[in-house]
Amino acid sequence: MIDDISAYKAETLSPEEYISDFWPYFQEIDGVFWKLECRQSFREPRNPSWQALDRGDWDEALRIIDETRDEIQGPVLEAPGFPMRRLRVVRRPYSPYLRWELYFIRLRAQAGEQIRVLDAGELEQNRELPELVILGSSVMYEVLYDEGGTLSGARRITDPGLIEGCKSDVEDLYARGEDLLPFLERERQALPPPLPTTGRKLG
Repeated sequence: MIDDISAYKAETLSPEEYISDFWPYFQEIDGVFWKLECRQSFREPRNPSWQALDRGDWDEALRIIDETRDEIQGPVLEAPGFPMRRLRVVRRPYSPYLRWELYFIRLRAQAGEQIRVLDAGELEQNRELPELVILGSSVMYEVLYDEGGTLSGARRITDPGLIEGCKSDVEDLYARGEDLLPFLERERQALPPPLPTTGRKLG
């Protein structure tokens, strides 16, 4: 069902409307928070660490992540009592953005977010999956990006049957994935390049 999500009717929201609409539902989730991420590169121009990455300054990008650990982990630690699960589809060779993001979200995994990765090679050939956020049984968003990977809004879906069907599809994909932290211990190429000036270690 998730493969055809764009064919279903939905209310299209601007980036600002999406963020505003999201938070009240997040505070009242009646089940599991699901996030499906498939693009290999995004643009996050408001994120100082991403800005450093965009300049090619890995040292600064990772320093900012390390120094904002509490801020990154806060939404997980402060979540009002519901599971948070994310499936990150990864493709080799790993893009610079993906290596940066995996370093970032490993902190969320350490805080309790249940994150798994699934190699794109495990998907059926040429299968294109949407970017989805599912908040329990109340609402689902197909998150939209422009060609460069900058957030351009979201499609808001509240049909219970459609939400349940997509959630089932995501659960099936999640079951095929590998937990993020063991994956990063094994797949070192998925992490940022070594930084000899800092001697940074994963942890």
